[in-house]
Amino acid sequence: MVNNTINKPSFWSRRLILGTTVAGAVLFFVVGIVFWGGFNTAMEATNTTEFCIGCHEMQDNVYEEYVPTIHYSNRTGVRAGCPDCHVPRPWIHKVVRKIQASKEVFSWLTGKLDTKEKFNEHRFDLAKSVWSAMKTTDSRECRNCHNFESMNPEYQKPRARKQHLNAFETGQTCIDCHKGIAHHGVRDQLTDEELEVLEAPNPEYIREIPQLYLDGLARVEAKEAQAAAELKAAKLAEKEKVDAKIEKAVQAALATAGTSSAPKATANKAAAPSSASTINVDWSKAKSTDISVFYPGTASIEWILGRNHGGKRAFTKGDRCIECHSEEIAEIGELIVSGESEKELEPNLIPGKRGSIPVTIDATHDSENLYLRFSWPEGDHAAVPFVDGGKMDPENPMKLAFMVSTDDVEFADRAGCWGTCHADANSMPFEPEKDALLGSDIAKRLDLNSGVTKYLKSTRTKLELKGRGGKALGGWDKLKSEEDIKAAQDANQYMDLVRYKSGNKEVEDGQILDERDMHGGQGAEVEASLKGGTWSVMIKRKLVSDKPGDVSIEAGQVYNFGFAIHDDYSSARYHHVSFGYKLALDNDEAEINAQKQ
Repeated sequence: MVNNTINKPSFWSRRLILGTTVAGAVLFFVVGIVFWGGFNTAMEATNTTEFCIGCHEMQDNVYEEYVPTIHYSNRTGVRAGCPDCHVPRPWIHKVVRKIQASKEVFSWLTGKLDTKEKFNEHRFDLAKSVWSAMKTTDSRECRNCHNFESMNPEYQKPRARKQHLNAFETGQTCIDCHKGIAHHGVRDQLTDEELEVLEAPNPEYIREIPQLYLDGLARVEAKEAQAAAELKAAKLAEKEKVDAKIEKAVQAALATAGTSSAPKATANKAAAPSSASTINVDWSKAKSTDISVFYPGTASIEWILGRNHGGKRAFTKGDRCIECHSEEIAEIGELIVSGESEKELEPNLIPGKRGSIPVTIDATHDSENLYLRFSWPEGDHAAVPFVDGGKMDPENPMKLAFMVSTDDVEFADRAGCWGTCHADANSMPFEPEKDALLGSDIAKRLDLNSGVTKYLKSTRTKLELKGRGGKALGGWDKLKSEEDIKAAQDANQYMDLVRYKSGNKEVEDGQILDERDMHGGQGAEVEASLKGGTWSVMIKRKLVSDKPGDVSIEAGQVYNFGFAIHDDYSSARYHHVSFGYKLALDNDEAEINAQKQ
């Protein structure tokens, strides 16, 4: 008898895709889970700060640099470890990074990076590799924790607000600005060409500015405007109190003088001012603004346009200095004057010298003249340690200068008078030797007896900004032809300058073009006084002039304005300066708005 019964395969023997049995599939599945679990466990075990600093090269080197930074310890207690900054979170990119890291491990195994000295020898190349990678990924590792779209400008400094807004609009990425924030910086070893490529905006990274950011920006600007108004009101109220006390004291003195036994004529003579004021103006009709000047150290236009200035790109594309720095003027001045600035802008410290000076400017005009009144508190005397007697200019306790120009002057629209300050000017770091000055062909055209004075970039064929090969920064010896200088003069490419010296009450009027030329101009009138610890300098200046070097100020136009104060017997570069501001007649949008009488 034939048995026709067919033996069916068991469940585990059934064939699946590609002939695989169920048992085989389950086995592969289990093995896959075990393998994946082991692989993932190994992946994560190597993805910790503890693993990264397992060798002494990391523990005793880059880890020590990282510990003092805000990424290690901060007010919120959120720590960013090694993998947060150096390993992508998306799995595919993480695996790729791990494979790339094997090259670094190989370098360690072969002794290429096994000591601190060897690591530092290769640090720059390692840093460039990281920067380049982050540039190509839009700083993906930074965005593990940080997100442009989640930023609230209310909690950022003005400079950061501006830079992040610029990043949205032009396509900047984190690593463009934030190099060396957790380890020793080697950015300065990049060539200018490398820096330009690495920090160039990428249009693919342009982002739409989120409403959250715009709303926060509006709120913080409103808060700052309110705080400024309240501070100004408080200062005005305090000034009114002081004026009332002075007036009361004067009246009391007059009353006493009137009842004294001295002859009436003598009393009247004592009460009369020593000289009548020629600047008769109703200052109550003037517009007032508060502008602080700060100590700049050796910062020059070459420094502003150079690689060590983080705002170089914003400046060259047209942003004004005050757009980034308006709220940190006092801080900048204090950092520089104390020598604590990382920019190392003051090699000759003057102990006790103040970093900034708050100045109130009242501005008004009539049909013929512009009137300006500068007021600021006198500071304590700080003896200069490298000058005999401690006073650089013993004859002049105070000097004040201001400049006015049109937009025809390069950089004046954003930096005011800063474009006249150069690294090779008198008392600056690259000041040339006097023999080189007086022995040059240029000495036949310029007055170099007192060193290089202020000048404008447009009068030189080139400004040295990079200093390669030990070249001096600046361009004092690159003077253009007399024809070019005359053309610049005719094109209004000069800065109108008025300067007052308190010692001999000298008023100088002139211009800056190829040099500082105090040729007389229209002749401003100045009256200055120091009362109750407050300096007050009143200036009367013609609105319209037909003399060379004078800027005529007309209604409906906006002019560039900057000023400087040499206080406490200082001279040369040891002054306090302003950023660039706008001056206009009856224009509320200008920082210095001269309101008509």
